[in-house]
Amino acid sequence: MRVQVRYFARLREIKSCTEEEIALDASVSVAALYAQLFPAGPNGTLPVMYAVNQTYVAPAHPLSDGDEVAFIPPLGGG
Repeated sequence: MRVQVRYFARLREIKSCTEEEIALDASVSVAALYAQLFPAGPNGTLPVMYAVNQTYVAPAHPLSDGDEVAFIPPLGGG
């Protein structure tokens, strides 16, 4: 199965790209994919919102072949 992943803000900087196609052996949740791509470090993980096919979803949302996934970190500002 393949999904298209889009990265924003800090995640884009970490991955050095705006998007990539990821091959998965089986269906996983969107949160499991995030944990696979961004393993927790000493300070934990960057909190994000998840979107699949341009709709916000819960962390347990299962992914399907051809899905577009976006990880959206919090936005700072003043």
